[in-house]
Amino acid sequence: MLAIAALCFAPFVAALIAYFYWQPQGGMNYGELIPVRTLADPPLRHLDQRAFKLSELRGKWVLLTLDAAECDISCRAKLYNMRQVRLALGREMERVERVWLILDEAPLETLLIREYDGTRMLRAAGSPMLAEFSPVRIARDHVYLIDPHGNLMLRFPSDADPGKMHKDMARLLRASRIG
Repeated sequence: MLAIAALCFAPFVAALIAYFYWQPQGGMNYGELIPVRTLADPPLRHLDQRAFKLSELRGKWVLLTLDAAECDISCRAKLYNMRQVRLALGREMERVERVWLILDEAPLETLLIREYDGTRMLRAAGSPMLAEFSPVRIARDHVYLIDPHGNLMLRFPSDADPGKMHKDMARLLRASRIG
């Protein structure tokens, strides 16, 4: 009878031990969740000086990066990862937009514009929106994710693994019916 009682209580004791002593170390997501905040929506400018507001992208997930027009190796890596992650989403890629906020007024290389065609390249020099990414020198090290409601919610490191970024994005798109 004691053996039967021990068999009945063994799973309960094992669960308590596991709960208090063997808690999982990592989360499921690769990107770093940040405190959710709605971004300000001041006017930005396309490369041809047409006005643009991020609110025009409401209803879509947005991968966003900030960098100077003189796009160095890490900037190109971020743009490349954003493009590849979006393409890897397959039929879900229409739910995702890519945005590059250019921090200065310097001209862009034509080859760069062609290589990352489909990325919205927006001039943000002097925009009050940059205050959302304070300090900007640190913000340049990340790729951000904006949800379909316009909330900044997640960031990936600049040297992010595109496979892990894709996994996060695919999981979000599968779980979300918005965007």
